[in-house]
Amino acid sequence: MPVEFIGLIATRPGSEASQFTASPVVDREFTRRFAVAHEEAGFDRVLIGYSSGSVDNLQVAAYAAAHTERLGYLVAHRPGVVFPTVAARYFSTLDHFSAGRVAIHIITGGSDAEQRRDGDYLDKDERYDRTDEYLEVVRRTWTATEPFSHHGRYYQLDDHVSGVLPVQQPHLPIYFGGSSEAAYRVGGKHADVFALWGEPLAETAQQIAAVNAAAAAAGRTTPPRISVSFRPILGATEEEAWERAHRILASTRENVGRAAEYFKEFRGFTGTAGAPQNVGSQRLLAAAASGELHDRALWTPLAAAIGGGGNSTALVGTPETVAAALLDYVDIGVTTLLIRGYDPYDDAIDYGRHLLPLVREEVARRDRGEAARRDDIAPVPAALAAAPSRTAGG
Repeated sequence: MPVEFIGLIATRPGSEASQFTASPVVDREFTRRFAVAHEEAGFDRVLIGYSSGSVDNLQVAAYAAAHTERLGYLVAHRPGVVFPTVAARYFSTLDHFSAGRVAIHIITGGSDAEQRRDGDYLDKDERYDRTDEYLEVVRRTWTATEPFSHHGRYYQLDDHVSGVLPVQQPHLPIYFGGSSEAAYRVGGKHADVFALWGEPLAETAQQIAAVNAAAAAAGRTTPPRISVSFRPILGATEEEAWERAHRILASTRENVGRAAEYFKEFRGFTGTAGAPQNVGSQRLLAAAASGELHDRALWTPLAAAIGGGGNSTALVGTPETVAAALLDYVDIGVTTLLIRGYDPYDDAIDYGRHLLPLVREEVARRDRGEAARRDDIAPVPAALAAAPSRTAGG
């Protein structure tokens, strides 16, 4: 199965490791170039994040889609901010304008403080229960051709039918993020792709098993595909890659106050003070506490430097080393790789030149080998098996 690559775009330059420029919050030209760079690099999709203080990511996706032809858009969405039938129409409309290039990434929310900035006072367990119901209504809005009613715990509606169904049938792809038991339960039920942050291989395999078990418990015969997120740091040699990694770590530590303010505004990151409430960040910090380097190339100090704030673990090495590390995750069942750099624009270009081709070529080689093995052991067709044998004297 071909691997899917997802990048990330934003509306202005910057990352945890950089000094932030004086660019406007919405830099239209940069946003356009950033999207085009990912398309030219060969990414399948780009994620556009969400927080209580961020720009409207649906409009960002619409703008970027108008300036690209092939690139898909994975738009982060927080249930509870708008009514589910309204959200379904928003996404269906964008699916039409983008010619079927939109997917939705459900983020239920792991921080009570961040949720309250948008007026959401439910606790975490209730938020996941609401997400479950929310997705039921959204999916039904995308697929119903006759009016339907819904009377649940969180949402009530009568005789709704949408005038705009998605281009993609039966519905837009649903990605789902989280690392708690509640996330496994709800995402295992609804997700087409379940998204995890970059942990060591053993811990990732454990999470995949938990997602699969939750999907089976929900009655699914096919579990969600799995996405894992990393921040690759490449170098022409191993030494160059590690020198660059340590420079990024030093600058991140120097800029952590500035980065915290950026992420507080644009990604819901609230800095490193205190233990994070969400399980995903707790898991990243636990991985960092257990060692700096895991498996082939997974490096955790950057996750610790920003308090486990989001996708922050690095894969360090030459393109060949990092490609092999990504393939290690493919080997345990990962189908989607979400990668972004600490120098986001230039790294996206470098990934397209040096990293994506290596991974895709190896996955294609393996797929060809698997197809050949299946052909070698394919059963004899019934018609041939029934045909009379011919011998030299027959």
